[in-house]
Amino acid sequence: MSRPVPRTATGTLLLAGLVLLGGCADPADDPRTSPAAPAPGSTPYCPAPMEPPLAPGTPCISQDPNQKYAENHGYRRQMELTPQERAGARGAAERLGRTLSGLAAKPVGENEIRAAAAAALGLSPDAIEYRAGAPGPGGLPRNIALGGGTGKVCVNGLIGDSGTATAEVAGRTLDGTCLPGLGGH
Repeated sequence: MSRPVPRTATGTLLLAGLVLLGGCADPADDPRTSPAAPAPGSTPYCPAPMEPPLAPGTPCISQDPNQKYAENHGYRRQMELTPQERAGARGAAERLGRTLSGLAAKPVGENEIRAAAAAALGLSPDAIEYRAGAPGPGGLPRNIALGGGTGKVCVNGLIGDSGTATAEVAGRTLDGTCLPGLGGH
C-alpha cells in the first residue's frame, strides 16, 4: 500500500529543485560583471585616451568633465532670438529698467515689485518670475532678479546689491523659464 505525499512536502521538494537548478548559472553570463560591448540599442561611453578607440562614426557618451558640465547645465541655455525679436522687446526692457530703478530707492515688497514689473511688461503679476536674495539696508530691495515675456522672448531685470537696476532682452531658457535656473548640487 502506497502512502500519499502531503502537499507541503511536494511543494518543498519542487522549490528546492528550482533553487538548485537556478543556482547553476555561469557567472560569465552576468552582464554586470562582463566587460563586453554594451547591449544593442544602448550608447557606450567614449573610450579614455589609454583605451582602444571606437569605430569611426560610432556615437558615444563623453567622459570629458568639461563636456559633462556643459551638458548638465544645458537647461540654462537660452533660445536664439532674431534681431527683430530683440528689437521688438527693447522698449519693454527700457520700461522695466526705469521701473526697477524707481523701486530700488524705496522699501517695497515682492507684491509691489511684481505688480510694477508686470505693468512695465504688459503682463499679469502672476506671469512674473521672481527671485529674491538678501534685502538691503532699511528694507530696500536688493539682489532681486525677475523676468517675464511671451513666446521665446523674455525681458529680465535685476536690482543688484548696490541698488543698481538693469534690464535686458533674453531668450527663454530651454527649461521654459525666463530666469535661468540656479542649479547646484
